[in-house]
Amino acid sequence: MTFANVATLETVTGGRDEVVALLTRSGPELRAAGCLLYEVGVNDDHPDTVYVVELWESERAHRASLDLEGVRAAIAEARPRLTGRVGGERFTVVGSPLRD
Repeated sequence: MTFANVATLETVTGGRDEVVALLTRSGPELRAAGCLLYEVGVNDDHPDTVYVVELWESERAHRASLDLEGVRAAIAEARPRLTGRVGGERFTVVGSPLRD
């Protein structure tokens, strides 16, 4: 079953664009690890929040990705720009009108 992770990351004041730049760097290892979609977004009504939508082949693939060197490096680099407040939801995708 496909696994989705939808997250909000609160950044320190003025840190949003730096976090977006880190999260949108090319990461071919994500695709190889089973990532089907990785989108990063912003909303000007919430200037210190970054939105991340991930779609994975499985929850296990998502968990395993956290051990990838590039992912660990990006997390370490982003951490000083984050407040630690993280929100969102994780769920198993059960269907879509866009797929058979």
